[in-house]
Amino acid sequence: MKHYENKYSLTPEQSAFLAKKKWDENVYCGMKMENRAVTFPQTKTRTILEGVNVPNVQLDDIQAILNMRDAWRFLLGSIDEPVTLDYLCSLNGYIARNEALAWGKLRTGTVGISGTDYMPPIPNEKTCRKELDALLSAEETATSKALAAFAWGTRGQLFWDGNKRTSLVLANKILLQAGAGMLTVKESNMEGFNERLLHFYDTGDSEPLTDFIYEHSIQGIGF
Repeated sequence: MKHYENKYSLTPEQSAFLAKKKWDENVYCGMKMENRAVTFPQTKTRTILEGVNVPNVQLDDIQAILNMRDAWRFLLGSIDEPVTLDYLCSLNGYIARNEALAWGKLRTGTVGISGTDYMPPIPNEKTCRKELDALLSAEETATSKALAAFAWGTRGQLFWDGNKRTSLVLANKILLQAGAGMLTVKESNMEGFNERLLHFYDTGDSEPLTDFIYEHSIQGIGF
């Protein structure tokens, strides 16, 4: 795990304010990670996120946005709960609902990833618990743990679908719980993010990806 200093040191009240102010941007970030054909104005308040039908948006994209919304509602209502594999499965249960063969459960078959020949192994529950517990108990900053958790979940492909989105929300749970800000990849940085993500899939080297996220995608409140 590479060391990254926390960029922010927010109080619980400040973290809650940040999350409530920025969570719609994070939902949109999750959609762009999956190359969903939606715009931010379509996604944000008083549109899809509030259950309003929007013309020219596919039903599966609407489902994905509402799923991310519900995952964030779950996160905000459980911000003080510890992060465990069961908690991660619960996040995926919201995010991949009606989008996958199964949701909220570890994958039991093989999957491929577009743009790479990398084939993630079928996850083993005992191994996943051990790896996640080791990551979270490391003597490291919340930012280091959040970036490592995002990389671990994204390349591990623990679930049938929604792995990048699930890992994104997991990283934000770790950051917000510690007052260390939020992780949101802006649309202007998505090309650079995807290039480094594919490199990570191909090589297993997460450092270019996590360095890029650290430099461009950790947000907070400045004083």
